[in-house]
Amino acid sequence: MLPFLLLSLRQNHAVAKAEYRDFLATSGLRPEMLVHRMLDTDAARPGDLHQYSGVFVGGSDLNLGQSPASAWQHAVNRQVAALLDSPVPVLTMCYGGSVLAAATGGFVGVTHPEKSGGTTVELTAAGRTGPIFGPLSTRFTALTGHTENITALGDAATLLATGPTCPVQAVRYGRHVWSCQFHGEMDAEAMAVRMGFFHGHGYFSDAEFAQIIAGLPRVDTSQPKALLRNFVAFAVQRASVAVAAR
Repeated sequence: MLPFLLLSLRQNHAVAKAEYRDFLATSGLRPEMLVHRMLDTDAARPGDLHQYSGVFVGGSDLNLGQSPASAWQHAVNRQVAALLDSPVPVLTMCYGGSVLAAATGGFVGVTHPEKSGGTTVELTAAGRTGPIFGPLSTRFTALTGHTENITALGDAATLLATGPTCPVQAVRYGRHVWSCQFHGEMDAEAMAVRMGFFHGHGYFSDAEFAQIIAGLPRVDTSQPKALLRNFVAFAVQRASVAVAAR
């Protein structure tokens, strides 16, 4: 079995290291089966994707609406948008979904930000029939935190999940590229660690920090964990079929 790749869209190595631990724990992959690469400079590249079974894309403290965008952000956006033509399955979290939406004729704004904590995700009819989201409960909870969100999707996108506090929670592009607004890789402990890095970024107020942390264990993250493992199983099966066909 070929390994998986995690792309971290970050320049903070401590956050990226925590992100890697989260994807490792939630996906069920062994360390040698999850390669970690940071897109932390404008020269960084994902490399040849054919050597992987699939690609995870983590979140970022970047926002599409920030101005002026740096050369690094432009480079990150180009690399993420190029994943629409990936030869292997792709699953992005949070910021990557905004990039994919904008690259396919959609729009991103600040109409439905969500503070750090739990959110409700509701599958659409399309989401209930796919290999990644289909096996999940029709309605489940996940952890989230974002200041901007997808406000409209282009024709190339299929809405897989919505929710009462954010209308676009999951999207599919083509046959094997998926994006989530929520952070499927995090449980309560992981989010508490991650929040420690982001005081002052708008995801929560410092006055609410302790209260949010105390409430995180009450959020059931079993379905987001299943989502990542469904993605791994799908990608492995797809790679096995491709090898057998050669």
